[in-house]
Amino acid sequence: MAYPTTRLRRLRGTAAIRNMVRETVITPHDLIMPVFVTCGTGIKEEIASMPGVYHFSLDLLDAEIDEIAALGIPAIVLFGVPETKDAVGSSAFEEDGIVQRATRQIKARHPELLVIADTCLCQYTDHGHCGMIHVHEANGVKTGIVDNDESLAYLVRTAVSQAAAGADIIAPSNMMDGFVHAIRAGLDEAGFESVPIMSYSVKYASAFYGPFRDAAHSAPQFGDRKTYQMDPANAREALREAEADVAEGADMLMVKPAMAYMDIIRTLKEQFDLPVVAYNVSGEYSMIKAAARLGWIDEKAVTLELLVGLKRAGADTIITYHAKDAARWLKEAE
Repeated sequence: MAYPTTRLRRLRGTAAIRNMVRETVITPHDLIMPVFVTCGTGIKEEIASMPGVYHFSLDLLDAEIDEIAALGIPAIVLFGVPETKDAVGSSAFEEDGIVQRATRQIKARHPELLVIADTCLCQYTDHGHCGMIHVHEANGVKTGIVDNDESLAYLVRTAVSQAAAGADIIAPSNMMDGFVHAIRAGLDEAGFESVPIMSYSVKYASAFYGPFRDAAHSAPQFGDRKTYQMDPANAREALREAEADVAEGADMLMVKPAMAYMDIIRTLKEQFDLPVVAYNVSGEYSMIKAAARLGWIDEKAVTLELLVGLKRAGADTIITYHAKDAARWLKEAE
């Protein structure tokens, strides 16, 4: 029916009506907060390119975790900044590695809080790549190729050590072919068959990662990650990546980044019956923070609109550095 029989504004006339017919609602239970832990003591250091996000040493971590739990955020994703790095990223899978120690500490204090362990090697390797690399140098220029199959064994060791420390969910982000299959088999063999895998299924070689690489000290020392992370121009390839992870035993599928890839989030939601995770990444977060500090946008309004948009696109849960702020704003609105 057309105007004047149909008047769409009737359902927008008051806040009560708008609330009643609202199709998409965001709550703190939809959010996951990233946390960066580092070696040393007495460290709570704001990351310059990510205002409001900090490095925490373990002795100062409890207050941050207490705050996250009190806000009703159900989960964190844990990133570690190790004391030492080497060619194989051995700090990633040591029993007393920074993520393993942090996981045990968090689960002892807040057993109800889900700890998601990022399973990658880039923060731990001295070359900054996500796998084992064979380096060649000619005329002072370094080049290298990441060895896919050799890398899988180290990723499995990392995942098993994280599960052994108490991680509730393993989130491999390396984009090696076959990584879900290898990690699922390794977890099962080690007795962790009940630990789910939140796969970074569709991870693009994005320019939006810059602030994170500052935070995790994980920028590649040479080259880039375009031989294993996806080309931002490709959408059909995302389906192939996700299909492979589903076949290999993934329990959740992630799209990273989120804002420029809402079409991919929607595609995965429509094509697969697994939960879809959107990673609202560091560059997306920092742009909003910077514009808000300059007075160009309303930070609260823009952030909540973005999160609703991601959920409307199909995200079942959202990893976001806005999680604490958003949870506070949502509680204030109750």
